[in-house]
Amino acid sequence: MSNLLEVNQVSKNFGDFKALNNASISVPKGSIFGLLGPNGAGKTTLIRIINQITMPDTGTVHLDGTLLNPSHIKDIGYLPEERGLYKSMKVGEQALYLAQLKGLSKAEAKERLKYWFERLEIGDWWNKKIQELSKGMAQKIQFVVTVLHQPKLLIFDEPFSGFDPINANLIKDEILHLRDQGATVIFSTHRMESVEELCDDIALIHKSNKILDGKLVDIKRQYKINTFEVGIKTDNNEILQRELSDKFEISTANFRTLDDDLKLNIKLSEGSKPNDLLNFLTSKGEVSHFVELIPSVNDIFIQTVKRNN
Repeated sequence: MSNLLEVNQVSKNFGDFKALNNASISVPKGSIFGLLGPNGAGKTTLIRIINQITMPDTGTVHLDGTLLNPSHIKDIGYLPEERGLYKSMKVGEQALYLAQLKGLSKAEAKERLKYWFERLEIGDWWNKKIQELSKGMAQKIQFVVTVLHQPKLLIFDEPFSGFDPINANLIKDEILHLRDQGATVIFSTHRMESVEELCDDIALIHKSNKILDGKLVDIKRQYKINTFEVGIKTDNNEILQRELSDKFEISTANFRTLDDDLKLNIKLSEGSKPNDLLNFLTSKGEVSHFVELIPSVNDIFIQTVKRNN
């Protein structure tokens, strides 16, 4: 898979403050790329450079093989964390105006807006003023005007802010649908559960430096600790725990089951395979729960940031 966006050794200073230090990322075409980091890490600076709101001091950015230039504005859709709709304008009037700024004719804009307003069931909002809408309702309008011109690259900064769970799920499905239609997405958020659900690749920026990047599945594989969460029904829990501690590293686990099972975290020793553990357990009782503990994005985020502090 080729890359739509290539950021190469980009640095940016604001006075004596270094916002980005030789940061590089590659965003594959047709993927959802998670741009992660604590507050103040440099994510917003990088997003602003990609949008040509500010320019890098050093380094280059290429979009679809071409050095980033003003003509690329039409190829990028940006949903900022701080929303920018004009509160006193009517929804339809404002959406048409913003669509035409992105190069659509008025007729094209009306046709595409009709599609999106029907798709999101917001057709009766056309003549409402933005100030009459809730934060979540205004967020839907902002989402529509971001994607309306069908850009190659979509950048969403905290896109679920202000949404209830139902509408957050609706927008999540729309982002996946856009990806499936060929759009490339950069997704910046502090909601790690959304990263788990949406992202194919991630990069983690901390204190102006990129400290981790790659395919999410590969990163999870790198961080896993070969430990299994186990629930088992047995006649004598104490005897089984002693036998297990002779073979494996064990600790008490906390998870919910319907019965009063023995619950343990069991770390495999070097050379042991999951089937070795499972066969041993089934010889001792009825296994009701057997799950490998895969680190979450949240666990990886915290662990990596702490290690780099």
